[in-house]
Amino acid sequence: MHLIKNDEKLTDIKTAGLVIRPKSPNLKPYFQILKKSLKKHGVTLLVEYKSAVQLGIEGIKREEMFEKSDILICIGGDGTLLSLSRRSYKYNKPILGINAGNLGFLTDIKLFEIEDFIDKIFRGEYRIDHRMVLDVILTSPVGNKSLIAFNDVVLSRPSIEGMVNVNAFVTSKEAHMVKKHLNHYYGDGVIICTPTGSTAYNLSAGGPIVYPLTEALIVTPICPHSLTERPLVLPADFEIEFESEDETIIVVDGQDIYNLKFFDSICIKIAQKGIRMIHRVERNYFDVLKQKLHWGSN
Repeated sequence: MHLIKNDEKLTDIKTAGLVIRPKSPNLKPYFQILKKSLKKHGVTLLVEYKSAVQLGIEGIKREEMFEKSDILICIGGDGTLLSLSRRSYKYNKPILGINAGNLGFLTDIKLFEIEDFIDKIFRGEYRIDHRMVLDVILTSPVGNKSLIAFNDVVLSRPSIEGMVNVNAFVTSKEAHMVKKHLNHYYGDGVIICTPTGSTAYNLSAGGPIVYPLTEALIVTPICPHSLTERPLVLPADFEIEFESEDETIIVVDGQDIYNLKFFDSICIKIAQKGIRMIHRVERNYFDVLKQKLHWGSN
């Protein structure tokens, strides 16, 4: 378990790609300020097709935008940034989130800060955080399916009257451990999350908050049948695998849904590369926690 350290700076920004939150026509002022700010620095702004329709302008196909852009920008909330991060993952482009939502754990630039922060980017006054993601592999006799998860993977019960009934195994080269049985989880479900995702569903389920630049796997049972079940934090090199003969729903980042009964197992580990996020130098994670979770409030 360690922190991901990084001193990366962008050397040349000529083209930026933009995605905005769906069904949000009120975001046009954000777009206008952003376009003006980028144009001042000679940056061409490409807008993904569906976002362009909302704005009433000409757009570009999403994959083409990913390929051509030096940076990617989203206007919306954390969900918009989460979706953009997963869809653009293989292109490894740095992402800037402009906050037009309510939560703002990931998107921290507000409307009145756009112009000033774009200027700061071109003065080198920013930082790039590398957020770890999960490499998720669903195995079956007919082939494997690979996915990535930015926040979490949730193993959930198939219906309100059912229970999740899964066995968990861990593997670690550094700990000289080959598929060691960890636990048998029986209850409403299990969350496997990244440190970034620790303030999402994991937090609601009583899991720990983990500093987002840490590399670790967090395993949190959801309303377990046994009161002895507790959240667990695993080191960076560990892999966790789940098997079950019962029907179990798998939800990846709240966006993709699968059924474990069609697969032999699901294996989850830290991916070799993370997601690069552009932030203000002065952004402090503990200030964000205090603000969003109202710590220290009377």
